[in-house]
Amino acid sequence: LAMCENIDANVGRVLAALDDEKLTRQTIVIYFSDNGPNSFRWNGGLKGRKGSTDEGGVRSPLLVRWPSVVPAGTVVAPIAGAIDLLPTLADLTGAKPVGTKPLDGVNLAAFVRGEPAAVSDRVLFQTWNRKVSGRTQTHRLDADGKLFDMTADPGQKTDVAAKEPTVAARLAKAVAAFRTDVLSITAKKEDRPFTVGYKAFPTTSLPARDGVPHGTIRRSAGAPNCSYFTHWTKPDDSVTWEIEVATAGRYRVEVLHTCAAANVGAKVELSLGNAKLSATVTAAHDPDAYGANHDRVPRVGESLMKDFHPLALGTVALPAGRGTLTLRSPEIPGPQSIEVRGLTLTLLE
Repeated sequence: LAMCENIDANVGRVLAALDDEKLTRQTIVIYFSDNGPNSFRWNGGLKGRKGSTDEGGVRSPLLVRWPSVVPAGTVVAPIAGAIDLLPTLADLTGAKPVGTKPLDGVNLAAFVRGEPAAVSDRVLFQTWNRKVSGRTQTHRLDADGKLFDMTADPGQKTDVAAKEPTVAARLAKAVAAFRTDVLSITAKKEDRPFTVGYKAFPTTSLPARDGVPHGTIRRSAGAPNCSYFTHWTKPDDSVTWEIEVATAGRYRVEVLHTCAAANVGAKVELSLGNAKLSATVTAAHDPDAYGANHDRVPRVGESLMKDFHPLALGTVALPAGRGTLTLRSPEIPGPQSIEVRGLTLTLLE
């Protein structure tokens, strides 16, 4: 409830600022959330949670406010996905999408404006960990091949595949095609480095989430999202990021870190090809992890957090092109080196 109050207050600040600047009537405000709760708690009677492909694991609210165009209280009945935002907003704003490739999403602008329009009987797909579920306006075929009437049974309690074999067969065929057309491609390991140093966006963050630990280094938890690197016990250990430098130039580098008093004096070194810089930790920063005393449910596989401070490594000249950015600690005078939440690289010139 405290988080809901916080969200209400801050959304209110945004709306009040638009009012103050006389921008309310010509500004589209969209609010939507992440999908599914992380744990089993109230979910409106829907089946599933985050990590499932059932209704309760994927459905999210989406609210639109545009007083000069969208009638208050308008309800968009057709099912929709995030892929629909681009074509819908392009229509509402009169913007033309760049490129010639077809969009995956559907233009729902007419429904947003409260205008009559036909509802297409398309299938939206949800996938997680190779499981796939298909959803039409009226039905859902779950990852186990069970069919549910989402109008009469939104909680997915009764399998109606035997009663509606035509619908079940159509959705099963659509899911099979999705696996062939989409999952077969995404299953291949993509070779995509992290981009660094665009002049329009000079600061790049490289979080621990995207780094690869080597040696004794471990993540603080299995889930990468909020994890950091710890247990850095050997000078041969390292963390790497595959990057592509867009602009050759000098970069200011900081490491978000913690360091216990016993580990002060650790040397931290960053390199990319022949470019290299280093710094020695001269002061302790060892905050307690927090979260356990404030959560309503136990964390499973998720990391507690700490307040990480930036450690300035200095500036380094990086050439344009691709390479492996490597973070090492060649001198570890204590039990271990620093804990690392991520790197920040800022293009200076």
